[in-house]
Amino acid sequence: MIFCLCLGVTYTQGQELRADQWQVVDLSFTINKLPDLPFDHGVSALFTHESGETMTVPGYYNGAKEYQVRVSFSKPGKWTYEVSGIGKKNKNQRGVIEVTMAEKQRGPIQIMDGKSQHFAYANGEPYMAMAFELDWLFALDEIGADGLPNSSSIINEIAANGFNQVVMNVYAYDAHWGDKERMLPQHDFSKPEVFPYGGSNTNPDYDVLNVDFFKHLDKVIALLNEQDIIAHLMIYVWNKQVNWPDPESVEDNRYFDYVVKRYQAYPNLNWDISKEALAYGRDDMGYISRRIARLRSMDAHQRLVTVHDYNYCSKYPELVDFISIQEWEPYLYGRMREVRSRYDKPIFNIEHGGYEKTDITIFDGAYNDALTCLDRAYQCAFAGTYSTYYWQNAAWYHVIYDLNDVAENPPKLSYYRHLMDFFDTYPLHEFEPERGAFSPPALSRETTFLYYLDSDRLGIYGENKRLKDQKVSIRWFDPQTGKYLNAEERQMDGVWLGFDKPAALKGAMAIAVIEIIK
Repeated sequence: MIFCLCLGVTYTQGQELRADQWQVVDLSFTINKLPDLPFDHGVSALFTHESGETMTVPGYYNGAKEYQVRVSFSKPGKWTYEVSGIGKKNKNQRGVIEVTMAEKQRGPIQIMDGKSQHFAYANGEPYMAMAFELDWLFALDEIGADGLPNSSSIINEIAANGFNQVVMNVYAYDAHWGDKERMLPQHDFSKPEVFPYGGSNTNPDYDVLNVDFFKHLDKVIALLNEQDIIAHLMIYVWNKQVNWPDPESVEDNRYFDYVVKRYQAYPNLNWDISKEALAYGRDDMGYISRRIARLRSMDAHQRLVTVHDYNYCSKYPELVDFISIQEWEPYLYGRMREVRSRYDKPIFNIEHGGYEKTDITIFDGAYNDALTCLDRAYQCAFAGTYSTYYWQNAAWYHVIYDLNDVAENPPKLSYYRHLMDFFDTYPLHEFEPERGAFSPPALSRETTFLYYLDSDRLGIYGENKRLKDQKVSIRWFDPQTGKYLNAEERQMDGVWLGFDKPAALKGAMAIAVIEIIK
């Protein structure tokens, strides 16, 4: 029997399966005799499109006597498949899937055609990445329980405030930082009892993997997919006290391969080999490079790959699809401009040193004020790059998943909804960073110029030669409220910009939108 999990329908032999483009389909097969090493047994399916295009997707052990092949299709039309590794006499070895063109699903993100420093969905729509760190997302709900109430609560908040990517670990255990004595038990997810291997983190059995753990993670990734949120999935993490097996051992490869086989079909997935991949002496660049090669050899769906380590990305930019950097530089805009100038790839500041604090201290980093964190996000954007938001009480093991629990001092998530709304009106990929003499950070396209002013800057005082003697309109945007002030017109006299901040924005960050009036 073939069971198509995502469609929620069981098909009998001979029926034609149907799926939407980019919809995740699980093909399940029961075998008569389980191999001695079921996790290492090779199962795969060769899919052939009516045009002749093929892809071979590896399968994985799913407990009991069941194997699965998880797949999604980028091309509509008729696909035939043939499964190997389940026994030649298995009557479900071959089949047909009719794939219809997606109506709502936009597909995985990829590098934008013609704009290689930006992202786009597979259907061509631009993707403006704004990520939210949520490392312990895998642990928020009990394995095997009905639904994902805690995960759903915080994911709903994230989605409602414009975030479209979650940076998360497959697994993490604990951290040595944080004011743990002040935590409420329901918000402390450190030292989870679950473990991706057999046994526990303190007493592991590396010979087997915990299928129930991964079935739960399936639900989490699927929940993000339902909300159109990318799962930036870090396969390893070295500083969260995980009891990993030896690098490149049979046990290490078993885990790594299983993750790649099980999650590659999700269209809302980016791969990250490891958080802070080279920072803790666990491995070296050779190990990371070999992990990337191993991943790409198995990933028939060709999801984007990065490494949470700029030393690695800067040395081997050709091995990653986008550059990840952890940059705390005080004057972030200039640094991000400089990094962007080196690579013809998207630049993602995955950790910019700002960690907003509202409840209790977990890790302050360099900055913990909400407006300072927002300022750093805008500095990244005006440099033509992307960033991640950290809220201390969700980023790591302390997760306040219901914002009603911090009603008196909630995180300023709405700031990021306003940021995303602004760049929906003025799409980042249509602009290029620029800066004239004395002027603040700017983005420009043809006749439109955006200027970002931090809270200390009194106005736009500098040069723009492209505005020389032009008649322009200027309106101001308030990043804290998401509101625009009324536009005014002005005749430029030469190249000098002499625009004061409006009184309503004195002492606050602001964005000026200047457009040439033709």
